[in-house]
This record gives sequence, structure tokens and C-alpha cells, in this order.
Amino acid sequence: MVRGHVWLSGRRSVGGSLERRSRQCRQPDIPENLQGTYAGLATPASIDYFRTLGVTAVELLPVHYFVRDQHLLERGLTNYWGYNSIGFFAPDNAYGISTERGQHVNEFKTMVKTLHSADIEVILDVVYNHTGEGNQLGPTLSFRGIDNSVYYRLGGENYRYYMDYTGTGNTLNVRHPRTLQLIMDSLRYWVTDMHVDGFRFDLASTLARELHSVDRLSAFFDTIQQDPVLSKVKLIAEPWDLGEGGYQVGNFPAGWAEWNGKYRDTVRRYWRGDVGQVAEVAYRLTGSSDLYEPGGRRPHASINFVTAHDGFTLNDLLSYNEKHNEANGEENRDGTDENFSWNCGVEGPTDDPAINELRERQKRNMLATLLLSQGVPMLCGGDEIGRTQRGNNNAYCQDNELTWFDWKFTRQSHVLLNFTRNLIALRRAHPVFRRRLFFQGSRIQGSAVKDIAWFQPDGKEMTEEEWAKGFVRCFGMRLAGDAIEETDGKGHPIVDDTFLVLMNAHHEPLAFVLPAHKRGVRWETMIDTAGDTGPKRGTIFKGGQPYQLEGRALSILRLLEREKKLPSI
Repeated sequence: MVRGHVWLSGRRSVGGSLERRSRQCRQPDIPENLQGTYAGLATPASIDYFRTLGVTAVELLPVHYFVRDQHLLERGLTNYWGYNSIGFFAPDNAYGISTERGQHVNEFKTMVKTLHSADIEVILDVVYNHTGEGNQLGPTLSFRGIDNSVYYRLGGENYRYYMDYTGTGNTLNVRHPRTLQLIMDSLRYWVTDMHVDGFRFDLASTLARELHSVDRLSAFFDTIQQDPVLSKVKLIAEPWDLGEGGYQVGNFPAGWAEWNGKYRDTVRRYWRGDVGQVAEVAYRLTGSSDLYEPGGRRPHASINFVTAHDGFTLNDLLSYNEKHNEANGEENRDGTDENFSWNCGVEGPTDDPAINELRERQKRNMLATLLLSQGVPMLCGGDEIGRTQRGNNNAYCQDNELTWFDWKFTRQSHVLLNFTRNLIALRRAHPVFRRRLFFQGSRIQGSAVKDIAWFQPDGKEMTEEEWAKGFVRCFGMRLAGDAIEETDGKGHPIVDDTFLVLMNAHHEPLAFVLPAHKRGVRWETMIDTAGDTGPKRGTIFKGGQPYQLEGRALSILRLLEREKKLPSI
């Protein structure tokens, strides 16, 4: 189950998180004996799916050899996600197809090589914050027996117990030079021998803790920064852990990207219709300069996402107000209760066509917001086809049909998949949606307008007073393609079309007056998430003309150049 996230990484990328087995299980174009394996991810069917979707990197959930908890096995469950590492230099052999010892290493390398041949990068989710040995009552499998006090952070005066910043029972002692060396040697092995392109560090705040607090000057950061191999690969932090002061979104050093948890929460709350979100969502749409610019980083430091493996799928985010994790055997106590979800009126599946249409529209709204924001969009594998986990927001132990993809597409699945492909193609074709530098909010030399401008529904620019109004749920964002002020690989100025993005999280439609900075301005509709009730693609509107923006809808329009009159002969 090579699981993970699909990605649009860096300046050109769209990335995705893929759960190793779930994406492949029951996929008819992958031979049954290859489903859920490294080899299965490298089949022509998998590669073709990624390429037609438009992703340029895949982020795989942990592939380090890991152990399965006995208490889960006794209940017929398993450690499905793999966050229970015990062997940091070995890919887990459960995802190999050969019975020959060690052959799964070659299968992993072949998978990486095949993905690279299709211009798809491979990012590994790595777990160096704890091991599968658990707390003081857990099994002695490796590090505890070798040198307990070197490899683990022990608590208080009684060295029998462990400090637990991870919620798993133990925390690796990254302060000790031998533990730090172990981690660095492991990372270098996966780059130099296995040829992966980067890492996403699970609970990365734990790795930066010195005495107790998270320290940007920790030995872990310093060691990676000076390493000639690791300093050149993609480094992505999950910028939090469960300890005091562990939430560190925006605080990692230069050279690091971060899963932007504030982006996730803000986009969810905005489209749910919460009050007071427009100013916050404006920051998230434009690369979160409030988080990353003060530290000298750029928009690509923000890994934008709306859903991930731990939490609701996109479908379930719009189908459930509450988590439904009873299948995990913990009486629904596990998993977060703060989901910022909205079921659109009915908990779970429904036959009500109005509610189903609203849910599909909300999916399109969130996907469009994600894929047109500055930064690096991360798409959770399966969201593009409406995958459901039936309300389970913590399916870490479910290696079964609850988490596997359903490849029997419905009409809605096909529509959503095509919509996602079109969005990704639009992003890849237009550099104005993936700028390397933050906006200045001013007119750049040679540009007719500011590099970015914000509009009220009456067509006037937003004022400080408007930003502060809690009830505002509708606004427009104009991105000037002639004010990018960046150059391409050959030193040529990057020039693009100018786009207008209209967003309305209010439940009622609004007549949005399209901006006109000069006479003769025309706007062409590119995408409207309202579907059949919105304007068709290619519909032309004049600047100053009202645009009927439906309730809970997003529209993208392109500025048309004025037609030049041919000289008379």
C-alpha cells in the first residue's frame, strides 16, 4: 500500500499524498499480484493516472520497516499508516512481491526510477520522532536493548519512564550525538542509495526540542543545514507535536517548507461560511506571507492542503459534522473533534439531490481554492474522485474497504476528476498562480495595474473597513500577469495573462461588478464552480458589468487583450 499525498510541488509542481495500498487495491488496470506494492505503483496504469492528473511529485506515507501493534492485531486491525518505525534503513518488505530476501530493496529502487522517468518526484514521510517500542510497557525490539538512555528521552528522576511529546509512548533523543548520527545516516542513505527527492518529517517540532522547548537553532537543524547531501533535497516539516509549545507553523528556518495547518483550517472555515474569515483567507491565498516572509522564506515554503491522511477525506469533510470512528475499537474517542466540517444539512450519505449538488459544489470550491493559491498545493490521493471513509477521520488501523479506493467511478467521480485535471492544467500553464516571490500590492513598472488587487462586490477596491467586517463572505482577487517581476531560466521576463478570482461563501447569489481599470476591458469565464447554473466557459463580460456569482461558488475569469485594429490598405 504505497500510500501518500499527491503533490504539485515547488514552482511547477502539483503533489499528492498516497496511501500505498489504498490507491492500488481493486484498481482493475493493475495486476492483482501487484496491487498494494512498490511494483504496483510503478506500473503503466499508475504512471498514466498520475501524468493525466498532472501531478509532479508523490509523497508516500512511511515506508521504513515498522512493527504492528499486538493490541490491533488481536482486534483484526493493523498499523495501516506505518507510523511505527523500527528499521530506518530498510523499506518495509510487506510491500514487496518477491519472496527472495532483500529483493524488496530493488523493487523500491525500480519504483523510484520509474516515477523519475515520468518526471515525478518521490517524497518520503519519515518518522524519526519515536519508534515502535512504545512506552515502558512496550516490547524491547532494538534501541531500548542497545542503549535505552542514548536513544530515548527519559523522564524525571525515574529513568524507567519516557518523555512523550509524540503521543506514542516514547520520544527519540535527538540531543544525543549517536541518535542524531543515526538519523542523518538514514536520511543520506535514502537520498544517495534509494534516490528519493526529499522528506516530510512527522511531528518535526519534536526533532528540534533541546531541553524542552522547540529551538530553531537546534543541533538537528544545524546538522542538516551543513550537510552537502541533505541541504540540497526537499525538506518539509509537519510543524507541530503534542508537547507544550509544539505548534510551530511559520517558525521553521530557511530551507524548510511546512505543512500549513493554518491554510487547512482557514479554507475549511471560509467555505463553511464562518464569519470573520476573509482577511485570513486572503493571506492563505497569497502564500501566507505573514508566516513565511519575516523569516526570509518564499511562497513555496507553504505546503497548502485542505485534507490529509489523518482526518476527513474531502468527501467526508462535506458529509459529516462529527467523526465516526467506531470501527477503530476505541468507542469513537480517537481522532480529532475539531474538523471545521459541514455536512450540508444531513449527516452521511443522502438521496437528497439538492444536498448532493451542494456537496459537489463545495468540493469544487475547495479544490479550486487549493490549486490556485500561491505556494505548493498538496492533494490527498482520492479526493479527486470523491473517496470516502464513511466519516472515519483516523483510519490508521483500517487496511480494508474503508480506506481502499473505489475504482468503480460514478458520474460524479468522472466529473470531479475532470474538473481537478482542468484546474491542475490551468495552474501549470499560468505562472501567475505559482509566483516565486510574494506580492507587493503595488504597481510594478510597465504594468497597467497593481500586481494584486482586492475587490468588493460593487467593483471597488477593498478598504481596511471592509476587511474588518466580520459578515463579509464575498470578494474578488485580481492577479496581474504583467506584474510578476520574475525571470525564467534564460533570464527573460515572465509575463502571463491577468486573472480575476471571485469567491462567495455566502449562501445567496450576488451580482459582482467586474473591475475595469480602463475602457474596453473584457473578461472571459474560465471556470465557475456553480456548474450548470453558472456562466459557461468562454462567456465574455465587459468590465463594469455585473457578474451573477452564485451562492457558495467560485469563478475564475481571464482578462482579454483588446483586439488590435488592422491598418487600412
